[in-house]
Order: sequence, then C-alpha cells, then structure tokens
Amino acid sequence: MAVLNVSPTRMELTRIKKQLMVAIKGHKLLKDKRDELMRQFLDMVRETKELRRRVEEKMMEINRGFALASSVMQREALCSALLMPKQSVTLQIDSKNIMGVDVPVFNIQQKSSNTEDALSYGYAFTSGDLDHSILTLAKLLPDLLALAEQEKAAQMLAAEIERTRRRVNALEYIMIPNYQDTIRFITMKLDENERSNLTRLMKVKDMMVEKQIETNRKRLETLAFE
Repeated sequence: MAVLNVSPTRMELTRIKKQLMVAIKGHKLLKDKRDELMRQFLDMVRETKELRRRVEEKMMEINRGFALASSVMQREALCSALLMPKQSVTLQIDSKNIMGVDVPVFNIQQKSSNTEDALSYGYAFTSGDLDHSILTLAKLLPDLLALAEQEKAAQMLAAEIERTRRRVNALEYIMIPNYQDTIRFITMKLDENERSNLTRLMKVKDMMVEKQIETNRKRLETLAFE
C-alpha cells in the first residue's frame, strides 16, 4: 500500500477524491491520445516505407548513371559541367499540428518549373548517363523532401507517443493506486475514530446511568430511615 502523507480528515478525503476523479479523466484522455497517435504513426510509417523504397530505387539509378558518366568522361570535364548550376531552389519550412505535435512541413520554390533547366551545360561534351542522372535527380527532389518531412514527423510522433505512454503508466500504476489506497486509509481511520467515539459515548452513558442509579438508591435509603 502506498499512502500519501496527508492527515486522515474528511476535508482531505474530499480533496483526494476530487484528485482521483481528475486523474481518472486525465488517464482516459491520455490513453485516447496515445491510441490516436499510434494509429497516425503506423499510417505514416507505412507511407514512409513505400516512399523510401521508391526514393532508394531512384537513387541507385542516379548513382549508377553518375558512375558510368565518371568512367567515360574526364574528371575536369565532369567538374566543369557541374560547376555553374542554372537552377536554384528555396526551401521554406512551415509546421502543422498532429495531436499536439508540431511537425515540419517542407515547401520548395524553384527558379524555374522546367526540369530541363537542371542542366547547366550543353550536350556536346557530356555523357548521356550524366544528363539522365541530373534530370532524374531534379525530378526526385520533391520526393526527397517529402521523405525527410515524413521521417522527421514520424520521429517526433514516436517521441510524443513515448512521453504519453510514460504519463499513462504513471497515472495507471502510481498516482491512481496511491489515491485509491489513501482514500481507503482515510476512510478506515475515520471509521475507526467514529467507532472509538461511539464506544466512548456508550461508556459515558453507562457511567451516567450507574451514577443515576446510585443516586436513586441513596435517596431511597434516606427516605427509608426517615
């Protein structure tokens, strides 16, 4: 039994009962929040897993293209082709709220919406594999940002789920049992005090009755002698 350090009075009993009601309501709300977070987290994990699979397939294709381009082009020519980018990208980070968790939202603004502008060089002295890899990477950029956004959101949701789980367990296994044990303890003490008071009153009543009987007996004896 874990009993709180309180005085066993009716006022404390009323206060602890109110705290128990609040703890029970809070426990239910936190459990509902944890369950909803888990549902959204699992949905997000499934989406992220599929998105990561597509991104990794494209990245492998891009890496193969860069490797082939490096094997057929001179290093100076390759570096020169990539030296002056034509396209520019601006990243804007906003946020959205998921069950009390502010997760990031990535938005990109490109200088040009034409993916062909990703190529900052002519086609005369470059490999077709290099062209294909750069264009594929430009098209893959939104998916890369979406993957980063979802993985960060999933990480933040997982941390919030863990915090909520600890709070639920603290309420379920520590605070609520402590309140219940304290209520039983105070109730037992109050009942014990009430029984003690009743016993004391009955004893006082018996003493008063005995005293009255003794007084009446003495009065009767006095009248008999007269």
